[in-house]
Amino acid sequence: MPESTESKKKWYLNNNSYLVSYTRQLERKIRALETERQIFNAEKIRLERELHALKSELERMRKPPLVTAEVIDILPDKTVVVRSSTGPQFVVTVSPNIDFKQIKVGSIVALNQRTFGIFRILPKIQDPFVQAMEVEESPNVSYNDIGGLKEQIREIRETVELPIIKPEVFEKVGIEPPKGVLLYGPPGTGKTMIARAVATETHSTFIRVIGSELVQKFIGEGARMVREVFSLAKEKSPSIVFIDELDAIGCKRLEIATSGDREVQRTLMQLLSILDGFDSRGDVRILAATNRIDILDPALLRPGRFDRLIKFDPPDDEERYEIFKIYLKKLNIDSNVRISYLVNLTGQNSGYQTTGADIKAICTEAGMFAIREDRTIIKLDDFQKAIEKVKGKMSNFQYGFYS
Repeated sequence: MPESTESKKKWYLNNNSYLVSYTRQLERKIRALETERQIFNAEKIRLERELHALKSELERMRKPPLVTAEVIDILPDKTVVVRSSTGPQFVVTVSPNIDFKQIKVGSIVALNQRTFGIFRILPKIQDPFVQAMEVEESPNVSYNDIGGLKEQIREIRETVELPIIKPEVFEKVGIEPPKGVLLYGPPGTGKTMIARAVATETHSTFIRVIGSELVQKFIGEGARMVREVFSLAKEKSPSIVFIDELDAIGCKRLEIATSGDREVQRTLMQLLSILDGFDSRGDVRILAATNRIDILDPALLRPGRFDRLIKFDPPDDEERYEIFKIYLKKLNIDSNVRISYLVNLTGQNSGYQTTGADIKAICTEAGMFAIREDRTIIKLDDFQKAIEKVKGKMSNFQYGFYS
């Protein structure tokens, strides 16, 4: 160390600046290390969470799978008889974590694969294809949209609408309302439209089923779909189940039949069972429509299943006038278009029986002729050409099986 005062002073000044610089350098290093430590801690927390999630997933994967089953019966000793999805039936116990009162006959439950105890109550499973059959809560079609068919509307209101709106009337008289109504007649005479109108008037859920949709590839699938359709209808009640093209599953049963025919017959027998089964259907009304009543199985047509048969004939002159009036009020037509003239052009002398669907097609075609000529007003000539065009499509069509 320097001995002179001056030398000592210089030495302290030089070393002090060095120490300050070195101290600052260490402080910066400490801050960098602290930041790095925080980053490592955050990464550690993230990895621990990921490890915990992977361990939980591994634990779930190690659990034995559950077996689905249907509750068949509930015994007095708080045990339950179930039918496993694999086939056999078991008498099983219920997990203490489940409220025993929630278990009902018909409930779907999950069984532990080792103990076969009821581990969970599953929600009711419905076929997505069946759920898609629900058209809408209330179709936007009213009786005012239907031309003619006054007698058919009166009958269907008595047999379908009245039991839903005023069930007490039938109770006072002491009779049961008809269980099912069958609409039959040529295509395009308003069978589907009148069913939708009833659903609107009764504020009911409208479930439309095409008969061919119930014909399935695998054994028992068609019958299961029939059960699920009516189960859905009961949940959505008041509801109307409309089975269109009933002849697809309702043909007469034959003694000699292929395996495919036998599956169709199983579906038919399930439908027959529901139509006059012991269980009450509540506010569920059944409508069906067919173009071929002559080929339906007699078991479908007997009283107690389809109690009311309503025939739909091609419209007469007065009914065609009403149908034209309904469709023309939506069109931009020329002043010289007369409905009576259009009715004459589509009469019996036209060579074919004009239906309501034909009249709608004629109005659409007339509008297309106007659009083709870049006009916004439909002229009489457009209707004449439209009638000829539709007549050409339908001239060979015969309705020989509705008399």
